[in-house]
Amino acid sequence: MIRNINKEHKESLTLFDKVAVFITNAVGTMWCAIVFTIIALIGLPEALAGGKASMISWITQTFLQLVLLSIILVGQKLQNRHSELRADAEYETNLEVKKDAETLMKRLDSIEKEKLDKILEILNKG
Repeated sequence: MIRNINKEHKESLTLFDKVAVFITNAVGTMWCAIVFTIIALIGLPEALAGGKASMISWITQTFLQLVLLSIILVGQKLQNRHSELRADAEYETNLEVKKDAETLMKRLDSIEKEKLDKILEILNKG
C-alpha cells in the first residue's frame, strides 16, 4: 500500500510537538522578523554609545539572534513546504501509477483468458 508520509507525520505529533510547531510557525514569519528588528533597533543607540564591545554584543546577541534566526526560520519553512508539496505530488503520482498497473493487469488477464479459450476451442474441435 502506498503511504502518505506527510499525513502520517502530522497525525503522530504529540501535544508538545504541536506546541513547538506552533511557536516555530509564529516566530518563523517575516512579520515576526520585522517586530524583532524594531525591538533590536530600540537598543541600538545604547549599543553605539557603549563602544566597540557593546556594539559587537548588540550585533551578535540582539540583531543576529532575534532578526536573522527568524528570517532563517522563514526560509526553512518555505523549503519544508516545497518538500511537502513534492512528497504530496509523488504520492498522487504513485496512486495513479498503481491504478494504471491494476488496469493493465486486468486487461492482460482478460487477453490471456481469451487466448486460452480460443486454444481450448481449437483443441475441442480437433
